Amino acid sequence: MSLFFDQVYAVVQKIPPGRVTSYGAIARYLGHPQSARMVGYAMNASHQRPEVPAHRVVNRNGLLTGKHHFPGSKLMQQLLENEGISVKNDQIIDFKDFFWDPNAALPPFEI
Repeated sequence: MSLFFDQVYAVVQKIPPGRVTSYGAIARYLGHPQSARMVGYAMNASHQRPEVPAHRVVNRNGLLTGKHHFPGSKLMQQLLENEGISVKNDQIIDFKDFFWDPNAALPPFEI
């Protein structure tokens, strides 16, 4: 599982500021399309690694489902808003405009 988490973190570190991706998009990129939940577990465990911008990973609808894993009630939203992403009711406004797809942006993943 540690190798998978490290692979997830490597992808998340490539998400540009002002963009977001989904748990499922990362799982698909890594060749494990049924492992979106495992990507979520990796994000939950990433808070000890400040180099991993976990706030840029949301669910497939742009909901801040991981927000309760950040200290404070609005930190995830504040981090996104600091990058120019608007959030209302825990959902990214115009999610498709900010979505970053690792499958399109990165070279094919190789194990």
